Amino acid sequence: MKKKVLVTGASGFIGSFLVEGGLKRGMQVWAGVRKSSSRKYLQEQDIRFAVLDFTDSDHLAEQLQKHKLEHGGWDYIIHCAGVTKCSDKADFEIGNYWATRHFIETLVRLDMVPERFIYLSSLSVFGPIHEKDYMPICEQDIPHPNTAYGKSKLHSEEFLFSMEDFPYVIFRPTGVYGPRERDYYLMAESISRHLDIAAGFRRQDITFVYVKDLVKAVYLAIEKKVSRRSYFVSDGKVYNSRTFSDLIRKELGNPWWIRFTCPLPLLKVISFFSEQAAKLFHKGSTLNLDKYKIMKQRNWRCDITPLEKELGYKADYLLDKGVKETIAWYKKEGWL
Repeated sequence: MKKKVLVTGASGFIGSFLVEGGLKRGMQVWAGVRKSSSRKYLQEQDIRFAVLDFTDSDHLAEQLQKHKLEHGGWDYIIHCAGVTKCSDKADFEIGNYWATRHFIETLVRLDMVPERFIYLSSLSVFGPIHEKDYMPICEQDIPHPNTAYGKSKLHSEEFLFSMEDFPYVIFRPTGVYGPRERDYYLMAESISRHLDIAAGFRRQDITFVYVKDLVKAVYLAIEKKVSRRSYFVSDGKVYNSRTFSDLIRKELGNPWWIRFTCPLPLLKVISFFSEQAAKLFHKGSTLNLDKYKIMKQRNWRCDITPLEKELGYKADYLLDKGVKETIAWYKKEGWL
């Protein structure tokens, strides 16, 4: 019998690839979506859908209870649902921490705890540390998130740690890029229009992970049956702040460009006004003070040794290969 996996946030960038990953591994895949969610990247006929409302704990309990009666539970849950852009910072805590907590508490109450509960967290939970010696962030370090997003993810992690015998596995990916992703796409779009903008003049060490490698890591955790573990995820390499844009430019045919390094004080002012404008129109903004803190951070190195040793992980995509595939997809889809 096929193992059943639920992917929450399935309509999103990472979630849609996690759905594909489960299908490729012969699983019965349930895509957790909202009624209003786009299903553009969820077209495979074998996908089953579970409409889940994480904003209303009572409604969520009813939806899960109904699913249990009609279909049973899931063997694995990959919790990818959450928020990355909010006009009000309090919404990060609601959308990431409280929604996750209510979901887990409801699973426990309904006796629907899966064999593994995979939580997609973020490297941002550790904040700007080791910025003098540029040592890799490791699991022994103490988290010091300086963004509302990072804090909300950390609170979710802390809740999981407090759940005795709960079979969690936490993944903390660095910057995730690939087809369908829109934030890094803005950089590609800017370069296609002959402008590249960098943040600050001091050395910045950056790490990346291609979305398909993140999916690979998640399913390795399921296959290896690890439990109550946390892992950083990257491609294992470290890049300087110019590498990503240089590779994008190469794949775009080396258009002429102007590379502008924005002083951090100026970037902070721009981010502030962008955030205020977004609040005025009740929208999330790609550029805001939280994003400024992320762009300001100088050290994104992370230690993936446990991931390699315990799960046998090795990235299939280094940055040049990943960018090549990503830009090709953007062109094919008419984004560029």
